[in-house]
Amino acid sequence: MIWDFSEINLYAILTAIGIIFLKLIVILLVYAIVKSLGKKVIARLFNRAVEKQGISAGRAKTLEKLTFNIFTYALTFFLVVMVLENIFDVQTTAILAGAGILGLAIGFGAQGLVSDVVTGFFLLLEKQVDVDDYVTTAGFSGIVEEVGLRTTKIRDFDGSLHYIPNREISNLTNHSRGNMRALVDIGISYDDNIDNAILVMQEVCDEIAHKNVAIKEGPNVIGVQGLGDSDVVIRIIAKTENMQQWAIERELRKAIKEALDANGIEIPFPHQVNVEKKA
Repeated sequence: MIWDFSEINLYAILTAIGIIFLKLIVILLVYAIVKSLGKKVIARLFNRAVEKQGISAGRAKTLEKLTFNIFTYALTFFLVVMVLENIFDVQTTAILAGAGILGLAIGFGAQGLVSDVVTGFFLLLEKQVDVDDYVTTAGFSGIVEEVGLRTTKIRDFDGSLHYIPNREISNLTNHSRGNMRALVDIGISYDDNIDNAILVMQEVCDEIAHKNVAIKEGPNVIGVQGLGDSDVVIRIIAKTENMQQWAIERELRKAIKEALDANGIEIPFPHQVNVEKKA
């Protein structure tokens, strides 16, 4: 069979292809512009809510990210419709009508997805968690980065990002509601005077409380917490701002160690004794 290319209008084909690419570029450009403007508008609205309505910053971040996700899903849907209608000349009304029936059928098999969305909705409605909260749930602990319609993102302290389906959040512990507790246990030698050690420690605690604004209550030396094999354990407790408890604990340990050394109070530690063998 011999192909006859004489009737093929190459110019018309190239023109049609060029028009298609031009339409596609225009649609994608409009999509990018609308998405960028929408993100700015949403951010501005929630910034005003924080300033004028007194919404907490964490709550505003949570709702802002959720709103932007919903906006992106809707915009992507319109992008697909525009491409189908303007590039491929597909009648999307018929497809959408069929998709409604198909979606109903798929819905019976997508109970997990529906459960994710419903659970995520109640997490937000009941204000159980906000962005930047320190939480423990589904076997993970970390900082909440995003509460979405389907998943919640938690950044672990080692840097790992956990994507947790909302339906798995059956129990949630929020460590960021109210002041946090800093707890430090210090051991001293049995030979040292306990009352004197407590007095030295409390002086250090009072000095740190005066300088550090993150401390909301204390620190206070509670007293003897336990009797170890080689030390008497004394406990110090303070209340701090959210997420500041670990920094306060480190500061207390350092300052107390220096104060105990300056006052000749020993913190017991294992000693290694070298025994020379006699010939």
